[in-house]
Parts: sequence; C-alpha cells; structure tokens
Amino acid sequence: MIKISNIEIHLDEDKEELLNKTAAKLKIAPEAIEELRIQKESVDARKEPLKFVYTILVRTADEEKVLRKIHDRNVSIYEEQKPMALRRGDRKLEKRPVIVGFGPSGLYAALKLAEEGYRPLVIERGDAIPERDRKVDVFMEKGVLDSSSNIQFGEGGAGAYSDGKLTTRIKDGRVREVVDKLIEAGAPEEIATLAKPHVGTDLLKNVVMNMRKKIIALGGEVLFKSRLEDIRILNGKVVSVTVNKEEIPCEVLILALGHSARDTYEMLFDRGFTMIAKSMAVGVRVENLQWRINESQYGSAHKHPRLKPAEYTLTAKAPDLRGVYSFCMCPGGIVVPAASEEGMLAVNGMSYHARDGVNANSAVVVAVSPEDYGPHPLSGIEFQRELERKAFLMGGSSYHAPVQKVEDFLSGRITTSFDEVIPSYLPGVQAGNLADLFPRFITEGLKKGFTEFDRKIKGFAHHGAVMTGVETRTSSPLRIVRGENLESVNIKGVYPAGEGAGYAGGIISSAVDGLKIAEAVIGKYQPGGL
Repeated sequence: MIKISNIEIHLDEDKEELLNKTAAKLKIAPEAIEELRIQKESVDARKEPLKFVYTILVRTADEEKVLRKIHDRNVSIYEEQKPMALRRGDRKLEKRPVIVGFGPSGLYAALKLAEEGYRPLVIERGDAIPERDRKVDVFMEKGVLDSSSNIQFGEGGAGAYSDGKLTTRIKDGRVREVVDKLIEAGAPEEIATLAKPHVGTDLLKNVVMNMRKKIIALGGEVLFKSRLEDIRILNGKVVSVTVNKEEIPCEVLILALGHSARDTYEMLFDRGFTMIAKSMAVGVRVENLQWRINESQYGSAHKHPRLKPAEYTLTAKAPDLRGVYSFCMCPGGIVVPAASEEGMLAVNGMSYHARDGVNANSAVVVAVSPEDYGPHPLSGIEFQRELERKAFLMGGSSYHAPVQKVEDFLSGRITTSFDEVIPSYLPGVQAGNLADLFPRFITEGLKKGFTEFDRKIKGFAHHGAVMTGVETRTSSPLRIVRGENLESVNIKGVYPAGEGAGYAGGIISSAVDGLKIAEAVIGKYQPGGL
C-alpha cells in the first residue's frame, strides 16, 4: 500500500473529500484508488482555521509506478507489520500459570496465554464488574468503602474506572495488538485511528467483561474476591501461593498487582523480593468548565459540532526546578473517590465515552522522588499514606474530599462559596486549605504550576476553578526488580508486570507489558499442568 501523511480537511469540508485530495496527491484519478483506509486522524488547532489532519493508506494498481511520479516526503510505500511469530519453550509446565491482578497487564497476559493454550488461573482481590459497580456506587452515595473492591481493585483494575485513555509514548508493535483486542471485544473502531483515542468508563466495562469471557472460553479461570496472602519460596524459586487461606501449587507466577496493592508489596518485601523505591508525582485534581477549555483550545470554532471536547497537556517547573504537570486529563468528566484503605482519602478522574459532562478535570501534580521520602522500597507508600490520612481528616473523616478554589489557594484563603465550577466529587466535599496537606515544596510547586498554566490557558486558575485533594496514585512508588528475562532477579518463576511492578504507566503500556510477560512464559514453557 501507499502511505500519505498530512492530508488536510477543513471543519466544514465533507470527509468524502479525502478521496479526491488523496487522488490529487498521487496524481491519479479517484476511481483508480482500489482501497482507502484512514490510519490516523487528528485536529490541528495551532492556528485558525482549524483542520483535521489525516494519514491515509491507499491500495492502487502498479503502486511502484505511481510512486515514481511523486517527489513528496509525505508519500511513501507502506508494508503492514506482521505479528511476531512466537517461539515456544521446551519445558513442560506441571501447573498452569497463576496471574495475580486483573487490570490491563494481568488481563492481556491472561488472554495471550489462554489463546496459546496455557489455561491460566487469574486471582483478583476485587469483584467482577457488576458487583464492583454496585460497591463503587455505594461508596459514592454513602461513603461506605469496601477496601477490596473499589475504584482501584476489581475486574479491569484502576483503568476500568478512568477515562479509558489509550494514548502512549511507547513505540512497540504490540500496541496494535492491544487496540485490536479491544475492538474485537466491543470497543469503538475509531480507537484504531484517532490520534488521542479513548474508550470511556461506560464502554470499557463491557469490553473487559467480554475479554474475561473469552479467557474462560479458552480454558482459563478467573477467581474474584481472592487475595494473594502469601508466597512460598524454596531454594530461590516460587513453589506455591496462598489465596483465601488455600495453598495453590505454582511454578509460574505473574504479579500484575496494580499500583495500589500496598499490603501485597509489604508481604513481597518480607519474603525477600528485590525492590527499589522510584519516583512518582502527587498533587490535586483541578476542575474547569469544559466549554472554557474548548474555547481556549479551539478559539472561535469551539462550538463546531465536529469537534470533540478539548484536551490539554501542561507542564511547568517548580521553584526548585522539579516538574509540575497535568496528568490524566478527563474532558467532560468527574472527580471520583480513589481510596482503597480505611481512614485515607485519594481522588482520581473519570470520563464516559461521550465526555459530555459540564466540567473538565485533570490532575495537577508535582514530581517527587526517593530523595524526598527516603530510599527504603516502601517509603513511597508511607509518603502517599500520610498525605491521604491528612486529606481524610481535612474532609471531616467521612470520605468527603477537601476542596478549594484555585484563586483562594493562591491567596491563602479558605473557600466560602463556589462560583461557576461546582465540584463533582462524591460522596461530598469540605472546604479546606489544601496547602496544609503538603510539604512546602509541593505547595510552592503547585502554586507555580497554576500561575504558569493560567498563562497558557487563559483563566485556567480563575473563573471559580476548583481543586480537590489529594491525588497520590499517579504511578507505583516502587519497582519490583526483574532481569532481562522478565523474571524477578532473585525469585525464579515470578514475573513482575505492568504499572504496579514499576514497568508501565497507563492502559496501553501496561497491556503491552502483560503481552511481553506472556511471551516470555511461552518462550520458556510448553503448556501443560492442571
């Protein structure tokens, strides 16, 4: 096929005009195009008039002859990437692989192993989505937390209750496999072509359940309400796991724990796993009216019906030069309770597929590192917990979240009334001085960030913009160290995976890491075992 980049369509032009513009670019008649496929679609909003920009794949007769006539760096030959052939190992498994955690990494590792005949056993501490949904609703309505089944834990992991964002910076051929599997399970086909694809929490839940059904149909098993309590190690190798007080023999263990399985990390540390503390970021959620973000990003075209709710990515430097940035921006979304431990409070953001809510929200966070909280592998967890305890107390010890208008935060005032932005967080909010939550360097970083962001998006820190605290779960605070073979460096048979193990960030990279782990298992073992 032929690949053509940077074909532009103005907002009021018909999408069918792509055929004519592609033909003109190739200097052929439109009817000579046998197949036209959109590979990527984005919006160029850098200056008016706004444009849709496309990368197109075309099939036509005698493509080499067509290319000889074209001298354009935006036109080139395109060859479809073929799936990488899997090499199976020669050792036969005596027991089926055990996967702990059913977020993106565990889900994709399980699906890959099931497709290849390995019949994995998946252990997930939370509930299947229908019951998990009910418990999340109860938490948001009544402030009653189930510490095992919530925004963090349960089928689909934390990613199932986010925006379902599929953007990633990684360059890996497995990304396409991840997207294809989502579409196969019911995700919108547009995620294969949009420059900033997302599924949305409402659709992603059904997609995850469909993938689970396929795993089971292929011989896998998924156990919910099942927490990994212990690991038995003999001569430096895993031999069994204890789940709900039952010992299960095990020779291959994939730890796809997610970034909030703090009790499990503590158990693994006690069992001697090599871990290191790593950097992360903490801060707040900020809410603005979505139409103001649209107006800032799209200008006079912000009401055009073909434009999706606008997004933003913002960065700045704190006074001490550490990074301050927006994270996990949710257009038309809500701020949700992300606590998973009693007496602690954390927040996150979530959007549905339509992204049609009144508010936009994003985390605004300041980079922190082991230099701030200590080199011990578990010190980052204690740093997070301390912030979450403070937020819980500031909110009235009822899972109401502390809030403050950005203008009041910058001026050191307690908020007494809201303006145009009404906080979306449930079960409720309580006014507080969010500067009291953080060490001084984080407070100063947030203040510098909001001041800078207000210059980049006019009014970002004004018009009643609201901060909700506290955002602590941006990434795992530690890494379970693994070698080039993807096994733990000191416990054989154990494969740390995904965001929780410190090797990914976000749905796509976590899913890709799950695939890599599955391939490593396949490359070493033959399927077998009970």
